[in-house]
Amino acid sequence: MKKITLIILLFCAGFINAQDVNYKIKNISENTKLSDFGVTYYGENEAVFASSRKDKSIRNRKWYLNKQPYLELLKGTLGPDGEINDVERFSKTINTKYHESNAAFTKDLKTVYFSRDNYINKKTSKDEEGWVLIQIYKATIGDDGEWTNIKPMPFNSDNYQTGHPVLNKKENKLYFTSDMPGSLGSTDIFVVDINSDGTYGKPVNLGPNVNTRRSERFPFISDDNVLYFSSDGYIDGYGQLDVYATKIVAGEAIEPAKNLGTPINSRKDDFCFVYKSGEKWGHFSSNREFGKGDDDIYYFEELAPEELDCNQLVEGVVREKVTGALLPGALVVLYDKDGKKIESVIADKYASFSFKLDCKTPYKVVGTKENYDKDSEEFETSDVRDLELGIGLTLSPSEFIVVRGKLMVNIDPIYFDLDKSFIRPDAAIELGKVLRVMTKYPKIKIALGSHTDSRASDKYNWDLSNRRAKSSLEWLIENGIDSSRITAEGYGETKLVNKCSNGVRCSEEEHQLNRRTEFVILNPEVVNEN
Repeated sequence: MKKITLIILLFCAGFINAQDVNYKIKNISENTKLSDFGVTYYGENEAVFASSRKDKSIRNRKWYLNKQPYLELLKGTLGPDGEINDVERFSKTINTKYHESNAAFTKDLKTVYFSRDNYINKKTSKDEEGWVLIQIYKATIGDDGEWTNIKPMPFNSDNYQTGHPVLNKKENKLYFTSDMPGSLGSTDIFVVDINSDGTYGKPVNLGPNVNTRRSERFPFISDDNVLYFSSDGYIDGYGQLDVYATKIVAGEAIEPAKNLGTPINSRKDDFCFVYKSGEKWGHFSSNREFGKGDDDIYYFEELAPEELDCNQLVEGVVREKVTGALLPGALVVLYDKDGKKIESVIADKYASFSFKLDCKTPYKVVGTKENYDKDSEEFETSDVRDLELGIGLTLSPSEFIVVRGKLMVNIDPIYFDLDKSFIRPDAAIELGKVLRVMTKYPKIKIALGSHTDSRASDKYNWDLSNRRAKSSLEWLIENGIDSSRITAEGYGETKLVNKCSNGVRCSEEEHQLNRRTEFVILNPEVVNEN
């Protein structure tokens, strides 16, 4: 049996422990008799929030439950004890005659996401029932310091709401509220990937550990990936909207959300809970009794850390050691410290697997796959970090094979897609075997030959086989083989291994046999010298 390196990569992330919550809160002096809510930190010393304090026309709102002037975004300077001073209008281009609220900024302050009525280019759009819904918009800072290039998010729709955007620390995910198709209740919390090229993935519902059949809104994701949000759908609620928290690991809420308790939550709506990055204080909003107005902004200080049930999600990827090629279908078995089997999984099509484990506990994982040596690693779950573990094993003695009187490296055929010359993942695994043989036997010299099937013209096949030979040669050189030890040549369709020449009808499988790359040992006598 061929024994080839198998590597297991483990990524351990996230722990949260159960403990009582303890906060000190106060109503800030900047609140008015109207609605003030939704603090977002704007750089180190400023804050942006929504307010209806400036008189405008009045109308019924679908997300905001009472009649007040339109909301707009304001900004102020952060003062001692969470006060917000010197308040002024945030932007003349972002603020319109309709609602704006709940902004989220990139760390460089060059991009903002914000909620607004479905209004752009001086035009409103309505849903099928005639409502102007809340939508997420994006803007970038211009050379003059004003916000420009205002655009709706690509996943917006006239017929459902999106709002309350917030970025994670890495700024590669955007969390938001929506009642889009796929929602579990009235409104749910969703997340969407922000790709490196500036495009966006498909929004994903965060599932039943966050969302209920009622309303979840106003998400905030902390630096250590704790999701805070408000809900009126949990049976342990104090009143209307309450603030809840759950840990996000690998894009999932790994435990049911926990109510933050008093004094954060009250009998009324409590929402827009945010921490200042790197600090143990922040702000939230509430329309509780004895406030100054409708919705008020409150400052809080954390007196004891918020900790939830201690669980850790261990994620892994199974790869071939030398080439790094993914190995889907590998069996991964989890054992406890006493060697007792706990659970086993099959790596999925992306070669990934996961186990949900207790914190601060030793474990062992063993991975196996046909034709590969098993690989194992012991580890202990700990706190929030990434842990990468790997073991490499050596190629078995059956390294060579005699074919048509020639000694060759014993590999499975390296196949290429039709008309293609790039190295497929399965081809990289086979090239890795050649790489190990040439490393083990440093005097070996090899002639690399690439062949095509008979389809297409003779010249095209000749050129294609040479491109394939070049690709295989470059892969080996890039991985450390001296170019003087290996030659590469394409033979086109001149050395077929079966009857499938021009004009002969053959199956795809028969043609595939001719699309191959072979590695002939030019000096077989040195093998016995090793």
